[in-house]
Amino acid sequence: MAFGDIERWMWADACDLLARAERLHRQFFTPLAVEGAIGWSPPVDLYETESEFIALIALPGVTPGDVEIRLMGRTLEVRGHRRLPALVRGAAIHRLEIPQGRFLLRFTLPEAAAALEAQGFEDGCLLLRLAKSAQGAKR
Repeated sequence: MAFGDIERWMWADACDLLARAERLHRQFFTPLAVEGAIGWSPPVDLYETESEFIALIALPGVTPGDVEIRLMGRTLEVRGHRRLPALVRGAAIHRLEIPQGRFLLRFTLPEAAAALEAQGFEDGCLLLRLAKSAQGAKR
């Protein structure tokens, strides 16, 4: 292996370790004032068609009963709880990267949506379809 290859490998490994340390720091050292406080925010992809917005929110292991969705004007709010699976309770943790506990996702849509048309879980993601308001869809 050439010296340049070793150097690139070491640099990539160091960057990976720093990224893991940052994730763990955010996960474990985020101050939570009280029991039940929000601990994390799931990632979201937002798409727009002529008539609707489609939000795809990554929520692996979250059950539909543990999710609450609110649409307030242009603001979409999704909150809930990801519970540690019963299968692993009491097990030794060697690596924990998927966040647990209460979550909150709140963001502003590019324009007001009239209503939440459909919701469901697909491949570990919450899929929301938000109809555009009649005046917004005519633009």
